[in-house]
Amino acid sequence: MAEITTKMVVELREKTGAGMGDCKNALVEANGDFQLAIEILRKKGAASAEKRAAREAKEGIVEAKTSADGKTGVIVEINCETDFVARNENFVNYASKVAEVLLNNNVSTVDDLLKCKVDGETVQDLHNEILAKFQENIRIRRFTRVETSGYIAYYVHAGSKLGVLVVYEFDKPVDLNDDAKSLLRDIAMQVAAMNPMFIDRESIPQDVIQKEIEIYKEAAINEGKKPEVAEKIAQGKLTKFFTEQCLMEQTFIKDGSLSVGNVVKKVEDLLGCKVKISKFVRYFLGEIE
Repeated sequence: MAEITTKMVVELREKTGAGMGDCKNALVEANGDFQLAIEILRKKGAASAEKRAAREAKEGIVEAKTSADGKTGVIVEINCETDFVARNENFVNYASKVAEVLLNNNVSTVDDLLKCKVDGETVQDLHNEILAKFQENIRIRRFTRVETSGYIAYYVHAGSKLGVLVVYEFDKPVDLNDDAKSLLRDIAMQVAAMNPMFIDRESIPQDVIQKEIEIYKEAAINEGKKPEVAEKIAQGKLTKFFTEQCLMEQTFIKDGSLSVGNVVKKVEDLLGCKVKISKFVRYFLGEIE
């Protein structure tokens, strides 16, 4: 039996983040083989994860990244049980690595993501490692990966509980300058702050508009208004609905004299082309989808 020294235990703890007792036991089981001890800790983390799976994991972080050219973007939510773990450097680095893997691999399910390789290891290996570090239920809850020939801006709010991707399309090839990129990021910040439901009026399904009109008319009639008056009231409230729920019509949070549509027009003037917002994705930690 190989001698297990305190130095070996400390080194394994620094490498894995697991407890001193767990590290010593793993080294004993591995007869001093350092790499085998790491594998034992990973397996232990994976095995104990099943016992933790029933526990609620409502904390965590939202991570978003884009490729250097801005043509691929990802956003991912990873949950844990406590804010203490969510703020831990090891957990934050793990989330960052997962986002980086998503940028480099076009996968659509968590199972496929876990099979991807990073630095000679699979994401499943990294996940088992983080499970061994923390005795909590940790899970990759959801992610979105987007590609475009245009540009993707992202924004992650302080605290990493809220993140956004916004996809822009251009009608011709452009070289984005810093001023344009800054404005496009500001619009991503707008989505984070104001949580619009739609990009513009044209993107709203007709049945949604009709339902809003019916709700407003019924409320007016219940207040004693005549049907023709209720119709006018409903149309007025529908306009308010558009300005609140359509991104392009919202008041710009950084300048109340502008709408987001005005900001898009500014970008068009800077770039000399047409700019269209084709998609946005907004993740708020723990929200019900």
